[in-house]
Amino acid sequence: MRNDKFTIVYCTPALYSAGGTERVVSLKANYFADVLGYDVTIIVTEGKNGNSFFPLSDRVKVINLGLNFEEIWNVPFVKKILLYLKKQKAYRKMLRRELLRIRPDITITTLRREINFITDINDGSKKIGEQHLSRSNYRGVDNRYSNFFELSFFRWWKDRVVSSLMRLDKLVVLTDDAVSEWPELTNIRMIPDPLAIRVRNSSSLTSKRVITVGRYSYEKGYDLLLRIWSIVEKKCSDWQLDVFAMGDPTPYVKLMDELSIDKKRCHLNSSIVDVETEYLKSSILVQPSRTEGFGLVIVEAMACGLPVISFDCENGPRSIISDGENGFLIPPFDVETYAESLLRLISDENLRQKMGENGKQMSMRYDIDTVGKQWQQLFEELMQNDGV
Repeated sequence: MRNDKFTIVYCTPALYSAGGTERVVSLKANYFADVLGYDVTIIVTEGKNGNSFFPLSDRVKVINLGLNFEEIWNVPFVKKILLYLKKQKAYRKMLRRELLRIRPDITITTLRREINFITDINDGSKKIGEQHLSRSNYRGVDNRYSNFFELSFFRWWKDRVVSSLMRLDKLVVLTDDAVSEWPELTNIRMIPDPLAIRVRNSSSLTSKRVITVGRYSYEKGYDLLLRIWSIVEKKCSDWQLDVFAMGDPTPYVKLMDELSIDKKRCHLNSSIVDVETEYLKSSILVQPSRTEGFGLVIVEAMACGLPVISFDCENGPRSIISDGENGFLIPPFDVETYAESLLRLISDENLRQKMGENGKQMSMRYDIDTVGKQWQQLFEELMQNDGV
């Protein structure tokens, strides 16, 4: 009979960027190692130095295979496929070697390139998939920029994923809506993302500042946010909007110019590690996403006492926000209604305080100890079913 100090391996592309997956993987790896006493290794394929953008425990080991799949993003389509297949073959060989060396009890994949072959690696570990995107956005391709052949390839590639997910010992998704997205699967467990910050204080909600945190990408909807803000700023001359995001803000700077947005009151910042400080200096979180796998930023902001406004996009926000209680859910993608709701919160401090308090109470269910215990229970169930 083995003890319950399991050996865990995480497979994820990278740790060096400020993305949501990187944040959550780092947080859970730290919890598994420092609190549960597990032996934890993270295997990545990207990033030259292997450093983590977010704090990582000294007890967590990182193995960087240095395959650099990211270099194929901007090459012609045919060359991209050939390079991908070459790197994928190398990845399969290298990951198999590491798993056979480590012999983990549990291997967790964030469902990137290794999902195509990880269940074929006979290292003795239970295989868990961790899904951070909605089904429609998983292995998605942007229809605006792809020709017929690219679309056909990606649709074929996307259709293969169901058979791969069926072979996992468990697929973990973040919301009840996400469970219903996969009617073909019977191996699903819902465990939400944990709150990534230990909140010590609450915002006073008196600062005339609106905040959003994320990524400069089409999915995050900052083009919609700027259109919303172009309406709002004309009706409240003393409030400002601060965006903290990873990626290239250049297209959004251009849109600000087109919309004649006041750059003294609308700031497009880079991503930051200490998001708690920025939440506490703000009074409202705006989340303009077109799609969300979960909405960790919403939970973080609520934990700091902020009311939240979000489009009622698929999956995440509706599992966290109770419309009219701890924030507003806006019909997708109604810019005018969103602007009206934001103006309402801006003009009513009592409403901000009420929604902020409700959100803070709700956020407690996402505490790392609560979520971590759900993962611990899953690990123990899988290992018990293995006859240990």
